[in-house]
Amino acid sequence: MDVVARLDDPYPYLRGLVSEIGFEAARVPFVKPARTRGVTKNNFYTLYDMAMLGITSHSKVPLRIATMAGFAMAGVSLLVALGYLVAKLLFWKEFQLGLAPIVVGLFFFASVQLFFIGVIGEYIGAIYTQVLKRPLVVEKERVNFDEPAPRRLSAAFRGREASDAREGEP
Repeated sequence: MDVVARLDDPYPYLRGLVSEIGFEAARVPFVKPARTRGVTKNNFYTLYDMAMLGITSHSKVPLRIATMAGFAMAGVSLLVALGYLVAKLLFWKEFQLGLAPIVVGLFFFASVQLFFIGVIGEYIGAIYTQVLKRPLVVEKERVNFDEPAPRRLSAAFRGREASDAREGEP
């Protein structure tokens, strides 16, 4: 509970946090009794809210699906465009003018947009991960450590830190 309290998440998705932190999980078997009275306070909106919180907080899969789907659709629309070009050259008089290029172009540009929305989503997902500041590891126990080691700065960083301090002086 101390680790979860230190995360400072305004909308914690507890199931995802517990599994992400990595402590050992214990299962307690029990038989859930039937509800004797009252109704659940969860409606469709609250269940949807919990599902979206779980997906957006702990998964980048939808962003990657959008990126891959956009890339795949762009490739398919290019193949269709090449197929249309070959068919147009072979059956010149049977095709109507202008309809297929518009449709192929529409699908191609829509798929390119979907691809770049996925790429932008990946960047936003990376920013979101950095902003959360979740711990990389949680120590269960420390072995052979007497006290925490002092942090040492590299020489280059110490020099830059000193020059930054001099610039701020009046």
